[in-house]
Amino acid sequence: MAGTTNRVEELPEDGFEDGPGEGREGREDRGGTGHAPGHLSALPVSPRGRGLLLLLGGVLGFVAAFTLTVERIMLAEDPSYVPSCSLNPVISCGSVMVTPQAALFGFPNPLIGIAAFAVSTFLGVLVLSRVALPRWVERAYLGGITLGAVFIGWLISQSLYSIHALCPYCMVVWAVVIPTFWVHLADALDRGLLPVPGGARAAARAVVDYRVLLIVLSYAAVLAMVAVKFWSYWSTLL
Repeated sequence: MAGTTNRVEELPEDGFEDGPGEGREGREDRGGTGHAPGHLSALPVSPRGRGLLLLLGGVLGFVAAFTLTVERIMLAEDPSYVPSCSLNPVISCGSVMVTPQAALFGFPNPLIGIAAFAVSTFLGVLVLSRVALPRWVERAYLGGITLGAVFIGWLISQSLYSIHALCPYCMVVWAVVIPTFWVHLADALDRGLLPVPGGARAAARAVVDYRVLLIVLSYAAVLAMVAVKFWSYWSTLL
């Protein structure tokens, strides 16, 4: 009919469909009062903050993974080589590099880091440039960083309770992955990249609101485990 235009219906940015008679204002009030438009929480993750985390964390992680790869190659060429990060019986990259855990998939783990952190750096540049990433890309990255966090958790446990040594470059990667995971999980929950059932909205909002606390607690847990595990050595330095 003349004068009539077709409109493609799309989900709102927050990922929740409107209920009967419910417009954008209804969506804003449904998650509780005071939250930002299109967001689950009143404290959404800023695109700039997320972009900086991706860029700076990606560069830092890439440098650590690349350096560790170079050290591993030099150790393979010369078994008597002492890596620059082997400082004492506890902080010793060399002790970690030669273990099966350091090449879980048949090749050195740092090669995974080189690829993963290169992606993080690239995405960080895009986000800071205000490029709208497709939602499937954001979901894919969330899946990747979640697997990375699980892998890092396993490596931490292996370093402390099986290998009994710490690798400084590995710890740099731990320090990058922990906040990257929590921030992207919070952002995904906040913007509806992950579906949130009605009964779980309060818990999801808590993850978004207290993401900094979760990062601090994660760091504290790792530091506490390191301190307890190697206290017999640390105490000799006091």
